Amino acid sequence: MARMSASKSHGMFSPMTMLVLVLVGVVSFSGLAVLSAYAPELRKGDDGGGHALSRSSVGFGAISRLLSLMGQPVLTSRGDLPASAEEALLVLTPSAGMSPVPLERNDHIGPTLVVLPKWEARPDPKHRGWVTTFGDNEGAEALSVLPPKLRKDLKVNEAKDKRTVRLRRPSGEAFGAPVTIKGARTLAGPGWTPVLLDQDGGVVMAMRDDSWTYVLADPDYLNTQGLKTADGARTAVAMLNLIRDDGSPVVFDVTLHGFKRTRSLMRLIVEPPLLGATLVAVALALLAGAQAFARFGPPLRSRRAVALGKTALADNTAGLVRLARREHRMARLYARLIQASAARAIGAPRGLDGQDLVDFLDRVSRTVGATHTYSALADRALTASPSDLMAVARDLHTWKQELIRGRQ
Repeated sequence: MARMSASKSHGMFSPMTMLVLVLVGVVSFSGLAVLSAYAPELRKGDDGGGHALSRSSVGFGAISRLLSLMGQPVLTSRGDLPASAEEALLVLTPSAGMSPVPLERNDHIGPTLVVLPKWEARPDPKHRGWVTTFGDNEGAEALSVLPPKLRKDLKVNEAKDKRTVRLRRPSGEAFGAPVTIKGARTLAGPGWTPVLLDQDGGVVMAMRDDSWTYVLADPDYLNTQGLKTADGARTAVAMLNLIRDDGSPVVFDVTLHGFKRTRSLMRLIVEPPLLGATLVAVALALLAGAQAFARFGPPLRSRRAVALGKTALADNTAGLVRLARREHRMARLYARLIQASAARAIGAPRGLDGQDLVDFLDRVSRTVGATHTYSALADRALTASPSDLMAVARDLHTWKQELIRGRQ
């Protein structure tokens, strides 16, 4: 029974099972980290807000989709604009209660269109992405999204009932198609140049005299409920084409609604140019893990903290020599030790010493065909540096072995 239980416990965690668990954990953690880094960009944004990612009645997802289907260049911006969109038409759709929109952006030199908010809405609990409107805001609240310099002396006028609006240019030329809008709004104030008027002369869209900034009084000309008819869609597209250059893109900014692309260390290491360094680091980690998983040699035996016998004596002596920085002086003494040992091993005459013994050993070295002569090795030992000690000692030992085998 004891033998059976031992065999079962031994097979409970096999090396292959542990390897699979480690791989699954690494892959899962890596996927979670990458998804966390790109989580803001993976959000669809269809939350019913008044922005270009929303498909609700007060959102602007329909006009963005329509322009894309028509083959027009359109971009939903979550951060800095690319170089190709610096001169694009930037469309800002702030919601009521937001801070004044930032009109000065270093990455944008083209026209900017600010669509004033109008409707008070809340999410529909029965349908995700839908909203329920329960009235419109006050004109002063709609103008609060503009910087103080722009909203000074500017007023918003509102019609009471639903009516059909026929737009025209300041020259009197008809523009677009008639659209039906409930509580249509217009602008009035000094310092603004009318761009589009309604049939009563009210300013629907105006441009600031001292900047390339346009303001649209009523969002129902561009939002989803304004595009529910073909005439509304044609008028919306014509309105955007009027204030942008031919071929330039239309950029809908959604950073005002919390969809800004943020900087993070995780995104930095998984995107060029640091992606190559990250892949190299991952490969090195995998190789190190494989090397640690598969043992490539016998395990090291545990040693005593304080060695005993000859080992302790040799270690202490070597430590003292190293501490005194006299390693290079050991080569000459080791050469003399090898000289005496080789002379005894090959049976050299006892009366020889000094230079006579050196000459004798050199003659024997040449006779047996040794790689080196003792005199050459002795000269190397005299001038050896600490980094040359091992090479000199190895050559002296090899020379001694060659002499012994040659004489035998």
